Amino acid sequence: MKATLVLVVVACAYAAWLPTGSRAALESERSATPRESRIPVGGADLYSREVGQGTAIIVLHGGPDFDHSYLLPELDRLSDSFRLIYYDQRGRGRSADRVQPEDVTLASDIADLEKVRQYFHLDSVVLLGHSWGAVLALEYALRYPERVSHMILMNPGPASTADYKQLRKEWLEKRADDMERRKAISATAAYKEGDPDAVIAYYRIHFKPALARPEDYEKVIARLRSSFTKEGILKARAIESRLMNETWSSPEYDLLPKLKNLRIPTLVITGDHEFIPAATAEHITQAIPNARMVMLKGCGHFSYLECPVAVREQIDDFFRGTKPARLQ
Repeated sequence: MKATLVLVVVACAYAAWLPTGSRAALESERSATPRESRIPVGGADLYSREVGQGTAIIVLHGGPDFDHSYLLPELDRLSDSFRLIYYDQRGRGRSADRVQPEDVTLASDIADLEKVRQYFHLDSVVLLGHSWGAVLALEYALRYPERVSHMILMNPGPASTADYKQLRKEWLEKRADDMERRKAISATAAYKEGDPDAVIAYYRIHFKPALARPEDYEKVIARLRSSFTKEGILKARAIESRLMNETWSSPEYDLLPKLKNLRIPTLVITGDHEFIPAATAEHITQAIPNARMVMLKGCGHFSYLECPVAVREQIDDFFRGTKPARLQ
């Protein structure tokens, strides 16, 4: 203990005596190094990864049966100007230990996000949600509007059952063969048992039309495959089913009328190769008074990976042109 204390004191003293430029470089190096945490939530804990400095952004991954790893390393490029806080949602990825699918509900996901905010001592947060993560961001903002300063909704999932049904209708009309191939894979014993190769074969079909360029498509598939385990797949799949029942599979699910009460500056990012109908993003943008939408050219469902420069430009413009919700 004493030895540790001496080392800390020496390190602090050394840093204090460094020239200003060297201290800045040291701080920059520290902020560029990811910092991992475990955040207690009930009888389990959430894995979090923090990198960068500046305005804090809590990143909400999609799925809802995925974890945050598919967002890396591209989204980390924002860490030169922002403090990015990623976490794996309960029961998924590295937040799966001691979690049963029945422990997870939409309410628990919202409460967990609030725990993350509290853990990092943030008065208010910027939320960046991708796909399903955008839906979770909206749910949280409706529950805690005073705690959200800005939202970035990247390739958002549907905010209503009606928009989800429209998505399914378009997919059936445009990609009926793909839907049948996916259905056939999902009926196999290997898929039902959570075999990673069978599951990735399913997602190869699912995400083929979601990206504009083959090389980006292969990157997404490789990242998903590297994160898949049989146990993780089965648990995340059961959680996804529960969350679907509360949202897109529920006839009454519709956030759009409620969003009209939000006064949170919101950037909605979509692409001209997005496989979710453009109306989904348009309806969200129209519903939130302080929202604006950008459609990026040559960009599909994974805009942070496919169009990183354009995404960065839009996010920088967004923060330059808006004030936090609580200041307006």
